[in-house]
Amino acid sequence: MSARLAQIWRHPVKAHGRERVDMVTLGTGRALPWDRVWAVAHERSCFDPERLAWNPPGDFSRGASVPQLQQIECVSDPAHRTLTFHHPDRPALTIDPEDHGDGCSFIQWVMPISLGAKLLPSRFVRAPGESMTDTGYPSISLINLASHRALEGRIGRALSPLRWRGNLLIEGLAPWEEFDLVGRRLKLGAAELDVVEPITRCRMTEANPDTGQRDADTLGALRRGYGHQDFGVYARVTAGGAVAEGDTLEVLA
Repeated sequence: MSARLAQIWRHPVKAHGRERVDMVTLGTGRALPWDRVWAVAHERSCFDPERLAWNPPGDFSRGASVPQLQQIECVSDPAHRTLTFHHPDRPALTIDPEDHGDGCSFIQWVMPISLGAKLLPSRFVRAPGESMTDTGYPSISLINLASHRALEGRIGRALSPLRWRGNLLIEGLAPWEEFDLVGRRLKLGAAELDVVEPITRCRMTEANPDTGQRDADTLGALRRGYGHQDFGVYARVTAGGAVAEGDTLEVLA
C-alpha cells in the first residue's frame, strides 16, 4: 500500500462549517484539535448544561434536516479564540465561542438558514474536554478518495468529497480498501491510529456543499451498489503526534 494524507479538515461547530488546515498535532485518545468542540442544541435537545457530557447526534442541529448547513465555511483563530463563519446567504460573523452573548449571536445568525427544519436551533453549547463526534468516543474520520471516485462513477457525475465531512482525506488506497483496515493500526506522520469501524451515513451527504441543495442520492447509490450505507471509517488516536498533508499512511499491524 502506498497511501498519503491528501487533505485535513476540521469542523469546529458540529454540522456548522468546515475548515481546511495543512497540519495538526493529534493527541492520544482525543479527536482532531478544534473539531466538533461546539455544537448547536435544538429546541428539544436533552443537552444538560448542569451535567456537561458528550451527547448523541440527535440532540443537535444537523445537515440531515437542514441541507443548507453544508454551505457554511469556518475560519478559526485558536490564538485569539475566535471563529468566523461564512454563508452565501448571510453576512460574515466572528464570535468568541466561549462568550455566552456571542453564542446567542450565532444562533440568531444561523436561524434564517435553519427555517423549515423540524427542530430549530436553540443553544450554542460545548462540554469541556469532550468533542461532539457522532461516536461515543473521541473519533477521527478517514475518507478514501478512491472510494469517493468509485461512488461518483455509480452516480454518474462529479461530487465534492466535502459532502462526507471527514477529517483525514486519503489518496493512494484502492477503492473501499479502508474497510479492510478496520481492526488495524496505522501510522500517519508521527501519530498512530486504530481503525475502529465504518461510518454509516445520513442524508447530509445528499447535499451539495456549494449550493446547499440535495442533488445526489448518495445513500441510494451505496445501498444499490454495495448493500450498505457506509462510507469512510472512524479511528482512535493511540499515539499522539504531528501529522501534515503529504504524510505517508502505513499499516503497522
